[in-house]
Amino acid sequence: MEALIQQKVLEVANQVEKQLDAELEQLEKLDSDDLEKLREKRLKELKQIHHQKQTWIAAGHGEYNEIYNEKEFFEVSKKSQNIVCLFYKDDSPRCKIVDEHFKGLAKKHVEARFCKLNVERAPFLTERLKIRVIPTIAIVKDSKTVDFIVGFTDLGNCDDFSTEMLEWRIAHSGAISYNGDLLNPPEKGAKKKITHLKKPKTIRSKYDSDDSDADEI
Repeated sequence: MEALIQQKVLEVANQVEKQLDAELEQLEKLDSDDLEKLREKRLKELKQIHHQKQTWIAAGHGEYNEIYNEKEFFEVSKKSQNIVCLFYKDDSPRCKIVDEHFKGLAKKHVEARFCKLNVERAPFLTERLKIRVIPTIAIVKDSKTVDFIVGFTDLGNCDDFSTEMLEWRIAHSGAISYNGDLLNPPEKGAKKKITHLKKPKTIRSKYDSDDSDADEI
C-alpha cells in the first residue's frame, strides 16, 4: 500500500512538472509583439479595476457612515450592489463594538458599502426584516437581503472577537472578497457553525406602489 501511494505521488509530481515545463516553453517562445500585447492587456485590466474602485468610492464606499432614514437606505440599495448594514440602537454597547470593526473593514473592502441604521428611525424596514435582536447586521446583494448576522453567536459568542472573525463571517454571504479559508474561522476555538442563509428578500421601499410579494421587505 505504501509503495502504491508513493507511486501515485510521483505520478502527480511528474504531471505538474510537465505542465510547468510546457508553460515555460510557451513563455520562451513569446516575441516582443506578444509581450507588448500581454502588457497592454494587463494595463487595460488595471485601468478597469481603478475605474471600478473610483465608482465605488463615489457611491460612498470606503468609509463607514450612517444612513439616517429608510428612504435613504432604499436609495443606497439602488446605487450599491453589496451593502453591509448594522441595525443598531444608541444605548447598545455591543453596537459600538461593531462600529469599531466596521471602520476598518469599510476601508479594506471598498467593494461593499458599510453603513448603519438606527432601528428607531426605521420601523418599517425593521419590521419587514423581522429584526428582533440588536445588533443585527443585514447583508444585501443586488437589492436583496441574503444573510443576517444576529448578535455575536456566529462570531464566537463573545464581545472580544477580532475584526478578522467578523470579516470571515461576512465573507460567507459573498458581499466581500475573501482570500482566506471559509471552512475554518480565523480564531481557534470559535464556533464553526454558519447560520443558514435566509431566502433572499427584495429591498423595496414603502413608498413603492407594488407591495404584493410576501417576500418583499
